[in-house]
Amino acid sequence: MDDSPRSDTADRAQAQAPPRRRLRDLVDSLVLASPARTAMVGFAVVAAVFTVLLSLPVAAQGPGSASFADALLVAVSAVCVTGLTSVVTEQQWSPFGLGVITVAIQIGGIGILTAASLLGMAMSKRLGVRQRLLAAQATGASQLGHVGSLLRVVLLTMIAAEVVVTALLLPRFLLRGEGIWQALWHAVFYSVSSFNNAGFTVHPGGMAHFADDPWILGVIGAAVFVGSLGFPVIFVMSVFWRTPRAWDLHTKLTLTMSGALVLVGWALLLGFESGNPRTLAEKGPVATAGEVLFLSVMSRSGGFATMDVESMSQTSHVLLDLLMFVGGGSGSTAGGIKVTTLAVLVLVAIAEARGLTDTTAFRRRIAPSSIRLAVTVLLAGAGTVVLGTIVMLSVTDEPLDFVLFEVVSAFATCGLSVGVTERAPDEGLYVLSGLMLVGRLGTITLASALSQRSQTRRYRYAEDRPIVG
Repeated sequence: MDDSPRSDTADRAQAQAPPRRRLRDLVDSLVLASPARTAMVGFAVVAAVFTVLLSLPVAAQGPGSASFADALLVAVSAVCVTGLTSVVTEQQWSPFGLGVITVAIQIGGIGILTAASLLGMAMSKRLGVRQRLLAAQATGASQLGHVGSLLRVVLLTMIAAEVVVTALLLPRFLLRGEGIWQALWHAVFYSVSSFNNAGFTVHPGGMAHFADDPWILGVIGAAVFVGSLGFPVIFVMSVFWRTPRAWDLHTKLTLTMSGALVLVGWALLLGFESGNPRTLAEKGPVATAGEVLFLSVMSRSGGFATMDVESMSQTSHVLLDLLMFVGGGSGSTAGGIKVTTLAVLVLVAIAEARGLTDTTAFRRRIAPSSIRLAVTVLLAGAGTVVLGTIVMLSVTDEPLDFVLFEVVSAFATCGLSVGVTERAPDEGLYVLSGLMLVGRLGTITLASALSQRSQTRRYRYAEDRPIVG
């Protein structure tokens, strides 16, 4: 009862708590009460701040400043860790501007991982005992409900990963003849850009500048792949690295589907592009296999490319559209509808084809609510892409193939481009900026909202079977 002695004691203890603790508890209650709304407002505010900073004359290399549309698109692209840009990064932005972009990428990556984790915490009351204990280990058992504790864990994990990537890249940049400070700057920038799946580059030609350097491509590719797995998967693997059998279903599905998509994308792109005279036909088999593998990893979230994507065949564009639309793991900086969504849908199709009532994987039965959520996320993502494509076709003169590619890249926050973003008018840049924000927050907030609003009716209608197929 509310008027019990225990309740009165708790109220008095809260009233007598230090102001710092009361402020922390207030922030926790506000954020956890509506994490989806907090994420949307937070990203909008951060994007607005960085738009203003990039609009300053000091952020540009030459006289004057970037236009509002260019500054908005680059700011949103950095905060949403996408990589799409309407200007040449190394030519347009001054050291101050590049620093702003780097900070925006880092803040965006931290915000994405924290927002996804907060949404998961808000739904933790629906988890089983084992999952709740795992979540408690991730954020501190005594501070599971504190936003600051979660943010600290996410930040430390991200910084540790970026330090490792920086340490691996720095010697290679030094061996390429760069000075110590320039090499350090490039190592830090690419570690932030790659682990956060941002796709921004500061060298002429982008990643094509390193097409002949397997070490740099390998390190950046590995950083993108690990970053695309998601904070929950990274944590589970780090805790139970000796006992893979103890990994939860989400981790197993994410790793299995991510690996399968990389291999399938590699094989198909190799067949589509190895004979293309505009991309890889003139290169040897080893270089071709390496660049195609790099692109297969980047196509789902990273956005880096060593070859001219615009010059690739239409068949390759369609394949890249599909890979980008799927994206990376849930709770990661990657975009798309997420690999677990695809995994659930594939498993449902297999179960239906076999005439099974339950959908299972790794000796676990997938809940019907997860299946409904996967279908909803797929339809919402497809609807967003269709609507965005229609609007972009109306404001640009680009062909459907290119417009669809750019829209999917923006929605999936991937960053691969066929040049539409650079050629688009201001109206097109606004549309792409909106698609990046919707793609970044849409699937996360939609999944959270639907998961928390499940209702149980006291009655059920009579069952019927409409004709399907």
